[in-house]
Amino acid sequence: MSNLKERLDKLRLLMQSKDFLEGKGLSYEVNIHIFCYDAAEEMTVQHFIGQVTADQSMSCHVIEYNLYRIFIRICEDFDILDSIPEMEETEGKDFLLEQLHSAIGEDEFIRVMQEIAQPQKGDVMLLTGVGDVFPFMRVHKLLEAMQPYFTKAPILVLYPGRFDGNYVRLFDLLELNPYYRAFNEL
Repeated sequence: MSNLKERLDKLRLLMQSKDFLEGKGLSYEVNIHIFCYDAAEEMTVQHFIGQVTADQSMSCHVIEYNLYRIFIRICEDFDILDSIPEMEETEGKDFLLEQLHSAIGEDEFIRVMQEIAQPQKGDVMLLTGVGDVFPFMRVHKLLEAMQPYFTKAPILVLYPGRFDGNYVRLFDLLELNPYYRAFNEL
């Protein structure tokens, strides 16, 4: 990968561009973009997130949706957060994951995202925490489910892995997952 800081600077400019915000040139495609980076550079990306979400001088409004924090909030809403460690210890991680997948799906994530904010024109939906929420939620499944609900603002996923235009690969190690409705950025 090229220098991450330079790529993030270019991404900051892109996020504020009229074409990006309005989805120009997408030929009726959904306005979803994936910015890939090496997971080893997570702290640099976290610093960038803090900057763009706090910067009042940007010509767009950045709304962060941290998927891991959303997952924790859902677990709290369902009053299951405190029982997760014991369930993993007594029943095993495979059982725990199966139970969590049956209780928490894309609809629950979308509900909480809508409670956080309803993006409008001029906003950018910034999806973060993709690596942290794995394996409880897979971003390619969430993006498919989000499309009918979030249509007014571009969705930008900060993705610790690779996206080749057809497949996402978390951490550049895990199994390839098909996803073709996004655009690879920088």
